Amino acid sequence: MDNEFIKQETNVTGEGFLPGLAIDTVIFGFHDDKLKVLILSYKNTGLYALPGGFIHIDEDVNAAARRVLFSRTGLTNIFLEQFYVFGDKSRYDATSLKTIMEARDFIPPDDHWLLKRFVSIGYYALVDFTKVIPTPDSISDSCDWFGLDDLPSLMQDHRQIIDKALQTLQANLDHKLIGFNLLSENFTMGDLQRLYETILNKKLIRAAFQRKMLGLGILERIAKKWTGGAHKAPYLYRFIARN
Repeated sequence: MDNEFIKQETNVTGEGFLPGLAIDTVIFGFHDDKLKVLILSYKNTGLYALPGGFIHIDEDVNAAARRVLFSRTGLTNIFLEQFYVFGDKSRYDATSLKTIMEARDFIPPDDHWLLKRFVSIGYYALVDFTKVIPTPDSISDSCDWFGLDDLPSLMQDHRQIIDKALQTLQANLDHKLIGFNLLSENFTMGDLQRLYETILNKKLIRAAFQRKMLGLGILERIAKKWTGGAHKAPYLYRFIARN
C-alpha cells in the first residue's frame, strides 16, 4: 500500500485511476462488549480518517474495496457490503488532502487530481477483532481501533459516514448474520445478546431475545460451555452456513 499512495501522489493527472470516485470503508469490530471502528492517523497532520482509497481504471469497484480492506486488516474472506454513496457538494474539501501531501514535503499543483471533488462509495465491513492486524501505511502514524463513544475528530464527512454505516447495520441485524464475523465461531446466547445490545444501544429482554433468535432458524446448538458446573453451563451456538 506504500507504493499505492506514491503512485497517486506523483501522478498529477490521475492517469490509471477512475476520476472523481473514491472508496471509504467503515471496519467494525466487537471487543469487550464494545463496537469499534478502525481509524487512520496521518503523519504530522493531526488528521484522522477512515481507511479509503481510489479505483484503478482496470479494477472492479468491489475488488478495490477488498484491496483497501486487506491492506488495513490483513483479512480477505470477510463480510463487506456497499451501503451508500456520499456525493454532497459540501463534502468537498481539498485542504485535508493538500495537508497530507505537504506533510510529506510534496507540494501539489492546484490542479492535482487528488485535490478535485470526489464522490465516495461507502462500504462497511464486519471483522473478527482478534484476527485483525491493523496496518498503517507510509503516510499514516497509526491504524487503530476506536470505540464509537471515543472517536477522534475526523476529516471531511467521515463521522457522517460512520453514522450512516451504523444505521445500516442496525437495520440489517437479523438478515445479514452480522455476528458471523463479529463473534468467534462458537458463542453463547449471552454473547449474541450483548452484541445486539451494543449495536442497538439498548437493553433486550433475555427470554424474548432467545425466542426470536431461535425462531429465525439461523443458529445451530453444538455443545455446552464448561464453567465448572455442568448444570449451569450455557449452550454454545454457531451460525448455520448459508449457500
